[in-house]
Amino acid sequence: MTSLTHPVSFGAPFDGDLRADLALALRLADAADAASMARFDAADLDVQLKADATHVTEADLATERAIRAILASERPGDGVFGEEFGATGSAQRQWIVDPIDGTANYLKGIPMWTTLIALSIDGVPRVGVASQPALKRRWWAATGLGAWTNTPDGSAARLGVSAVDTVAEASASFQSISQWDEAGQLDAVVRLSRAVWRDRGYGDTWPYMLLAEGRLEFVAEFGVKEYDIAALVPIITEAGGRFTSFDGEDSLSQRSALATNGVLHAAFLDLLHAQQTLESSR
Repeated sequence: MTSLTHPVSFGAPFDGDLRADLALALRLADAADAASMARFDAADLDVQLKADATHVTEADLATERAIRAILASERPGDGVFGEEFGATGSAQRQWIVDPIDGTANYLKGIPMWTTLIALSIDGVPRVGVASQPALKRRWWAATGLGAWTNTPDGSAARLGVSAVDTVAEASASFQSISQWDEAGQLDAVVRLSRAVWRDRGYGDTWPYMLLAEGRLEFVAEFGVKEYDIAALVPIITEAGGRFTSFDGEDSLSQRSALATNGVLHAAFLDLLHAQQTLESSR
């Protein structure tokens, strides 16, 4: 079965105990890190081109297999939806996995890539782990349990978004100009760059984590799949931020993502859609 893709509120109430699921997600990340790092920057890394013209490496496949093997043993009743091997099982409780988010970086030996692991329950991502083993960084969260990251001394630090409350003081990451151009939103990203204090195209998972740490106020991108963003939702929301599609919907299936520190979410939506609003009023 495929994932649940109908719009549902990411803030929907939840009274379950996710501690065991979060602990499992962290162990999945440990196994994934071992698999991905075993071949990172290998001179003989096997790289293939998929039907959609994106790359896949032997490490992508091995990492997803490592995650699926543990889930098959410990959560046989849960579904799994991964980038490399598709969807299996139920979508009611579904683990959503991107074994290596940033394969283009991985195959070039650039350490900015991430394993993303999420648990979605009834269509809402409730557990999320983002692990960057090449940089020895990890972020994790679960509904009601807060959002966290590791520190150099081995302890965990709780995450919290910034309190910046004006667009003019905000720092934004827009991923890439070409991406926004392809989405027909070039005017919107120019508007954004002129309105904020600082703009940069950091790329992939990292800017979302910077937002959760309170270092950015805005991240948006296009062309994303469920496995690119599901793990990010609980990390952002548990840190106090807001995560929607570019159009403001709580959905994983709109092929776009917009994350903010929460207080500026409406203002950014208004800014990005200002031209459309103007044209529709004529």
